[in-house]
Amino acid sequence: MSDNNNIKANTSFASHRFQYPSPGVGAVGQYQTSGIPYATASVFIQNVLDGEGSLQVSFPYVTKFVTVVNEHSGSSAKLRVGFSAAGASGTVDDNYFLLDNGESYTGEFRVSKLFLAGHESNTTASVIAGMTGIPAGKLQNNWSGTSGVG
Repeated sequence: MSDNNNIKANTSFASHRFQYPSPGVGAVGQYQTSGIPYATASVFIQNVLDGEGSLQVSFPYVTKFVTVVNEHSGSSAKLRVGFSAAGASGTVDDNYFLLDNGESYTGEFRVSKLFLAGHESNTTASVIAGMTGIPAGKLQNNWSGTSGVG
């Protein structure tokens, strides 16, 4: 092997040795530190019975907790919350939970997406999350296809 080839190999190695990999979904420390804030308010959610499907909320990083609030006031307008499009729309199974007017729910969920739909009418929702430093792409399927998710 010539000296020229050794120089190329060493240069290639040197340029990569100080690059640290990003954390994966099993990185415990990411869930122990405080979350990166995420908030969206007054999102209009259409009625799933109108054939519109569910609204997808995508997070740039995997979450450590998520809070969903049904902000509708007036007549009853329940909000469906699911972890897959099929789950929230109830096309296969009813893999969602319901929030009535003014109700909120907080759960420690490791997700990259959340799906919202109006149960029997249009409604409005807010989503608050604490995110880890784990890129959303590390959680490839967001649990879709898993039993109980849809």
